[in-house]
Formats: sequence, C-alpha cells, structure tokens
Amino acid sequence: EKAKSFAGDEVVIKTQVLAGGRGLGHFKENNFQGGVHIIPKDKAGEFAEKMLGKTLITKQTGAAGKPCSTVMLAERFEIKTEKYFAILMDRGSGGPIMIGSKTGGTSIEDIAEKDPSAIVKVPVDIMEGLSDAQAKEMAVKMGFSGAQADSAAKSIASLYKVFIDCDCTMVEINPFAELTDGRVIVCDAKVGFDDNAAFRQKSIHEQRDESQEDPQEVEAKKFDLNYIKLDGSVACMVNGAGLAMSTMDLLKFLGGSPANFLDVGGAANKETITAAFKIIQGDPDVKSILINIFGGIMRCDVIADGVVAAVKEVGLTKPLIVRLVGTNVEKGRQIIQESGLDVIAMSDFTEAAKKAVEMAGK
Repeated sequence: EKAKSFAGDEVVIKTQVLAGGRGLGHFKENNFQGGVHIIPKDKAGEFAEKMLGKTLITKQTGAAGKPCSTVMLAERFEIKTEKYFAILMDRGSGGPIMIGSKTGGTSIEDIAEKDPSAIVKVPVDIMEGLSDAQAKEMAVKMGFSGAQADSAAKSIASLYKVFIDCDCTMVEINPFAELTDGRVIVCDAKVGFDDNAAFRQKSIHEQRDESQEDPQEVEAKKFDLNYIKLDGSVACMVNGAGLAMSTMDLLKFLGGSPANFLDVGGAANKETITAAFKIIQGDPDVKSILINIFGGIMRCDVIADGVVAAVKEVGLTKPLIVRLVGTNVEKGRQIIQESGLDVIAMSDFTEAAKKAVEMAGK
C-alpha cells in the first residue's frame, strides 16, 4: 500500500542495515542478490519478503552479515550523474575534512583502489567553519557546474551544519546525485555519531538499533568496557589501550590470533571485571584467555578480586593465563593463589603470551 503512494510506476526498496555496499550484497539464508532494488510498485511486497528477517552480507559486514528487520521505500529518481561526498574528522589536519569524488554510487574503497586521483580532499578549519566559497569549491571539484554547483554547495553547507550540530563522526552521501530534471539530491546517507556526546544528543542516541551491533559489544558498553570482537581464538583482558594493542601484536607475532580488544580502563571494579570475564568466556570462538595487567591506576589486587569472583560465579571452562605486574602485584598474586582456582599465573609478558597461544592450539 505504501508503494502506491509514490509517483511513477517504479519505486526503490532498500535494506536498512548499518553497513555500506548493500547494493552488491547478498542474503545469507536465500542467496537473494542485492539489498537495493528498483522495482515495479506492485512487486514491493514480494521483494520485502525476500529481505525481511534475513541476513545481508556485504563487503563491509564480514561473513556474519547484518540482520534486516526494516526496509525503506523511496521515490525512484532518474539520475544523470552520481557523485560521492563525505565529512569526517581528520587527525592529520586536526579537524573536519570533506572527501568527494566525481564518481559515486558504489563503494568508495573500490573507487579509491581503481583511481586514487579521483578522490578530492578539502580540510575545514573547525574554529572558522565552512565558508560558502569552500562549499562551492568542493562542489566544482566533484564535477558540478552552473546552477547544479550552486545547489550542491548549498547541500554541502547544510551537511556540514548537521555534522557539527549533531556531534557526528561521519556524514557520508553516496550517491550525491544530479537528476535528469536538474535537481541535485542527497540520495543515500550513512551517518555516525560520537558516543561521548550522547548526553547532549539524547534524541538521536535513543534511536540506536542494538540489533545491528555485536551483542557482546552491546553488553560491554553497559559497563563502560572498551570491547571489540575479533575473529581469533585468544581472548584478552588488558588495562590501557596501548598495552592492549601490544598484547594483540605479540599474540599474532607468536602465531596466535586475538579474539577481541578489551581495555578495562583505570576505573574498573569487581563488577566490571566480572562482566568483562563473562563476555570473553561466553564467546564460543575463544579457546584460551590471557589477562595482562600493568598495575598503575588499576591495582592488581582489584583485578585479581574480580577474576576470582567471576570464575566462582560463571565457572572456568577455558584455560586462563594471568600476568600481573605493578601496583599491589604481590597482593594480587596471593589472592589468585589462595583462591584454589585452576589459573596459570605468570610475570613475564612474552611467556604469558606464548602460553596463551599454546593453550588455544590444544
């Protein structure tokens, strides 16, 4: 019924999943090709049935894919040319940067790989903001001319305002299109928001769809744990992002593969450590667990208390190697030793990593 409300004989149906490359993706369950289609209006129900409740796999989702619980119907445009446009934060220039291309409608990674010179980059001074001249310059570099360049520049300025006012980490438009009737239209958008600004962007963050996220990452966020699921077999629980990265590098160097990035931070307590342990032990891909703590702000005895409490609560079904060094290390080791748990305690970083890799391979 909704499809009938659009002008013309055709309508666009789009899978609503948080990933790019939908048009070239496929659905896992029925191998139906493509998450974006131009279809006759009377076929909307048929196509929706092939998408809803299925899992879309694209170049950006990995083999696991993303569940499709919603589809969007949109007006079918007659597109003359497709461009690409995005705004994101750039560490190199210390502020926002606009990225554009005369070619759009497909993955920007593919465009960049085929012709790196096709990518246009224009940094913006975050204190001065985006000027009308910069917006027009960007539009021209993207291949717009005449009245279409003015229209595109107006859209670019509006998109920059959204980027700043809504605390975005990225605004990506693909395609940014010129239609056969002369209009310049933002046809599709992907927008990322800064989690740290959730307190002042409540109406936006309340729309978060957790079904599109890894359940373990959603659970970790409840306890302010910095957790990212990876595809290896050695789980890591570490304090500090730098040590976490070093731990993962060493595991890889020694022939293993990390199952996650997990930084418990400096303010962790027994409750958060228990939550972290439940998350990594609940991962079916994990074959061994390495806890690597350099006690500074985060004391070794607090980690030890948390580990013991977690094991007693959820049990220990996988080999656990614990390396503690730093503040209250002796007290931490004593807590683990007196717990009577089947834990391998080590003080050398490399030896602990070797043991974790060895146990994961058994």
